[in-house]
Amino acid sequence: MAEIVEDDVAKTKEKLTQAPAYDATAIQILKGLEAVRRRPAMYIGDVGQRGLHHLVYEVVDNSIDEAMAGFCDTIKVNLLEDGSVEVSDNGRGIPVDMHPTQKKPALEVVMTMLHAGGKFDHQTYKVSGGLHGVGVSVVNALSEECTVEAWRDGMAYSQSYVRGEPTGPVKKIGKRQKTGTTTRFMPDSEIFEKTKFSFDMLTARMRELAFLNKGLKIEITDVANDKQHVFKYNGGLGQFVEYLNENKTALHRKPIVLERERDGLQVEIALQYNDSYVENIFSFVNNIHTIEGGTHLVGFKAALTRTLNYYASKNNLLKNVGFQITGEDCREGLTTVVAVRVPDPQFEGQTKTKLGNSEVKGIVESIVGEGLWDFLEETPSVAKKVIEKVISAGRSREAARKARELTRRKSALDSGGLPGKLADCSMTDPESCEIFIVEGDSAGGNAKQGRDRRFQAILPLKGKILNVEKARVDKILTNTEVRAMITALGTGFGSDDFDAEKVRYAKVIIMTDADIDGSHIRTLLLTFFFRHMKDLVERGNVYIAQPPLFRVKKGNKEGYAFTDEEKDRLVQEIGGGKGTGVMLQRYKGLGEMNPEQLWTTTMNPETRTLLQVSLEDAAEADHIFTMLMGDKVEPRREFIEQNAKYVRNLDV
Repeated sequence: MAEIVEDDVAKTKEKLTQAPAYDATAIQILKGLEAVRRRPAMYIGDVGQRGLHHLVYEVVDNSIDEAMAGFCDTIKVNLLEDGSVEVSDNGRGIPVDMHPTQKKPALEVVMTMLHAGGKFDHQTYKVSGGLHGVGVSVVNALSEECTVEAWRDGMAYSQSYVRGEPTGPVKKIGKRQKTGTTTRFMPDSEIFEKTKFSFDMLTARMRELAFLNKGLKIEITDVANDKQHVFKYNGGLGQFVEYLNENKTALHRKPIVLERERDGLQVEIALQYNDSYVENIFSFVNNIHTIEGGTHLVGFKAALTRTLNYYASKNNLLKNVGFQITGEDCREGLTTVVAVRVPDPQFEGQTKTKLGNSEVKGIVESIVGEGLWDFLEETPSVAKKVIEKVISAGRSREAARKARELTRRKSALDSGGLPGKLADCSMTDPESCEIFIVEGDSAGGNAKQGRDRRFQAILPLKGKILNVEKARVDKILTNTEVRAMITALGTGFGSDDFDAEKVRYAKVIIMTDADIDGSHIRTLLLTFFFRHMKDLVERGNVYIAQPPLFRVKKGNKEGYAFTDEEKDRLVQEIGGGKGTGVMLQRYKGLGEMNPEQLWTTTMNPETRTLLQVSLEDAAEADHIFTMLMGDKVEPRREFIEQNAKYVRNLDV
């Protein structure tokens, strides 16, 4: 044994003598913005679509900070024809005087140095969204070209940069009486996978920021496509809640708006009940969407439950109710936006978007308790409707609990706990497994034959699942197809039972026909996941399969096309430039493909295309799902009329 140890020591010494020296010379120091370019994901999350759009948000955040400080009332965002973005505001303009320690103009310091900004001591900004001081310098570092103009003291100043490095000094470029800042940048194609901005994604965020900052005017323009939106909401969060509820039937006409400042904390909350069966709560801290909630949300929920329970008891509205009213009951059909402005926010959680300041909970709780109690006392007719809704939700919750227990008992009797129609995979590690949710027995049969049984499971659904937008939890659990999905996924169901960590498959893939019925089933399934398994969407577990629309064949040559443009190109290629003698097949259903074709085009990880379902803007997603799947017809008709011109493949 001793010989083996000595031999190992000798080998280790030999390796060490051959390795490069690990001394002071091995320690690298990245200067300026080089660290950002080496590790961009550390600063903006990723180099995909999310990180790309984060550049715009960082620049806009600086303008928003000027607005929150009371110096700016207009922000303009322009998507220019060359692919660059221009953000301008009418704030004070970035300072251009010499920095006392850096011996450079303040504008150059802000644009080229990390952790340089006016947001750390609360003298310049009491509260701000960008608290790390890295925002605009990171944008500069990750841009091929960037130019900043600052207007102040009756003059206009400018400086340009290439990949974060100044191309010259800060220059005076003329006289200008108005004040403000304009930043124009072109994202770096060496850094980002794609550099094309989504007008719709940016529009959703600009709308949200306008709601959160009442009276602020935000214009966004797509110059190349001649599209523009102008947002200005003097009603603030009250109008935000009305927007979220505009496709629902509200139980009271005007939202309840609570706006107070206490101990340096600004609190604005708007809430309104509607006749739906889901809660919609959005929380923000200094304009940052806190998707994981935090102490401000805990305080709101505690006050809501306590106040409604106390009001109902005091007014003898809980007679013959044989159960305890819970927080879940109090939030059914509630749309709320909770926004706080905190001088020193402490963020925690996986995405650093969960507020941790303990003092915020008590302040929000007392403000909501006082304001909500006053509203209930002053409007007893609305209070009665709300309490009736809460009691009805409690009855539904009790029925759902019984239905869940029944589902568990039934599933335990069926094939080891899994639904009989599920063709499961042989591997058991969730990270290696995927499930295809397929419409119909015909497509399900082909998918079962064509799949790789090791890691691909198939769950065929019979017909269209229940529209969960219009159904309570107890009714949802009586639907056979929904129950089969819940059991197959293994996550449980309902606020007290669902756990995304327990999902049995890393990829949950919706695979439907490329026709009207298939689109409808896909929308029904997406509505189900968004409303009742949102965590799976946020974790990136949900995908949409992309089956081809056409098969193009001539002799031994064949190919598949996913768009009309691809089809026309394939017809020319396979037809030898003339397109003659080519057989063209239009697939309307997955059942029209044989198992081998379905595997090759849609299921094989080497050749398929999957669309990952992401949740960039939860408020906008909620608005669209309610409009498409809710009871109101008019908003749906208006949406169809506005978007009909964009339809590419219409199956009639």
